[in-house]
Amino acid sequence: QEFVTVLVRDPKIQKEDSWHSYIDYEIFIHTNSICFTRKTSCVRRRFREFVWLRQRLQSNAVLIQLPELPSKTPFFNMNNPHHVDHRRQGLQEFLEKILQDALLLSDSRLHLFLQTQLSPEDMEACVSGQTKYSVADAIHSFASLNRRFPIEDEERKKGKNDADSDSESSSSGLGPSDDSISCGCKASPASEE
Repeated sequence: QEFVTVLVRDPKIQKEDSWHSYIDYEIFIHTNSICFTRKTSCVRRRFREFVWLRQRLQSNAVLIQLPELPSKTPFFNMNNPHHVDHRRQGLQEFLEKILQDALLLSDSRLHLFLQTQLSPEDMEACVSGQTKYSVADAIHSFASLNRRFPIEDEERKKGKNDADSDSESSSSGLGPSDDSISCGCKASPASEE
């Protein structure tokens, strides 16, 4: 039986400059679904990136009523643990519902959002073929940069030479992958904005 576990956790305040701060959240994915290039991944995203994702998914799946994001309230206080946790729960519920829809799972933007740290602009460029790398390349590159143990890179290189049949050949780059090595998540601020 296929499963996709998604956790939105570990909210952290990030400083953009001396006047502006924002909160980002860790998104952890663990799955055995053939829809995912990586079986385990971990990225950090901020609220406005979730807003971007919802807008893009809605424009590509016009007939589907997407779940709502937690409301963006003018009274949101990032120093109030209740406000932050309420938003975190809402973001997790949003992703849980999205990941249950097969049509939405076929959108490459969703996979880039969940499994890379690319900015929305870079995700759009990748999906529209304006980058040197494919969706699968972007996901594998991000995972390689975030491994906990350097030896895993050596094993991956050795395995790639031994069996080139594992490479993705689907046009979306989201085909099956033999990936059982988990990657670590580094809590680095999102510098894409």
